[in-house]
Amino acid sequence: MRAAVYHATRDIRVQDVDDPVAGPGEVLMEVRAAGICGTDAAEYAHGPRMYPIEAPHPVTGHAGPMIPGHEFAGVVIGLGPDVDGLEPGQLVVTGAGISCGRCPRCLAGRTNLCDRYSTLGLQRHGGLAQLCAVPADTCVPAPVGLTPDAAALGQPMAIAVHSMRQGRPEAGERALVIGAGGIGAFLTHALADVGARVSAVDRDPSRLSIAAALGAQHTLDPGPGGIAASVRDAGFVPEVVYEVTGTPDGLAAAFELVAPGGRVVAVGLQDAAREIDVRGLTLRELSLVGTNAHVCAADLPEALRLLAARPDPWTDVAPVALPLDLLVAEGIVPLVEGRSERIKTLIDPWADAPRPTRMAEEVTVADGA
Repeated sequence: MRAAVYHATRDIRVQDVDDPVAGPGEVLMEVRAAGICGTDAAEYAHGPRMYPIEAPHPVTGHAGPMIPGHEFAGVVIGLGPDVDGLEPGQLVVTGAGISCGRCPRCLAGRTNLCDRYSTLGLQRHGGLAQLCAVPADTCVPAPVGLTPDAAALGQPMAIAVHSMRQGRPEAGERALVIGAGGIGAFLTHALADVGARVSAVDRDPSRLSIAAALGAQHTLDPGPGGIAASVRDAGFVPEVVYEVTGTPDGLAAAFELVAPGGRVVAVGLQDAAREIDVRGLTLRELSLVGTNAHVCAADLPEALRLLAARPDPWTDVAPVALPLDLLVAEGIVPLVEGRSERIKTLIDPWADAPRPTRMAEEVTVADGA
């Protein structure tokens, strides 16, 4: 099969590799569409940080060149031993996160905090390939009517669903999303679905336009005055703020803007330690909440429901699917350089050229599967 293989910093090669084999509890998936994100771009430009290239990963045992890709959907074409509930021909989405099911966190339903957590495309071969062996318990069948391209948005939407739930929003509450690209766009949609009054802040007018289409009641460009000034000028005080940019300015604004008794959810990863006004946090009874990955059994089905229920197609979020040969030049490098014009970029491992994403067609098995 053909796959994108990470070898070293800024060294991803599209090459022929052996077909994977589904092991016990795994399915063999024919990958129909895979997304890329900031993590993929960071590993390409600055890694390996998460990829186990030079030494075996303590959980998966993988070492050496690796196939990235942790956001993908495809059709089941084979079953390993001890797989129940999935059948060949089904379109499925993987949550990508693999948990042990036995540790205290797993038994408490917090599988994203598993003692032995690992992720497809980060610690073992992932979905930027024509085929992938995937643990069956990470897979959820796609709802009827959801296309493979739309289904490939399931994992990042699940991240947004989990982040949204960490903030405990209630219908009618004012929610502020700082950063409307990637997870921020999906988060806006998830918040609007539970009845929150959402405002989104971003410097990119196209992202703000999409945020409005996804349910934001207000969209704000921070302009020269900054995030806090733009929100104050708009005249609202949010009960919950989701900081998605991972920037110090975004985090500072989140604490400055949130209402007394409110919640700040740190979604974006900060790249260094930050000072926090703990006195103010105490006196205003604020809650600072972290969020990590998603709980597959709880968050991925809801993510797929949201994707299937939107009346408009998702072409505004993911307009094009690129072939593997253009993954680096037209997918990852624009992300690294901050010039990508798409909220999500999809890869079609079977395509020979870029194509518009398909959001309303039936699943067919690719030739040669």
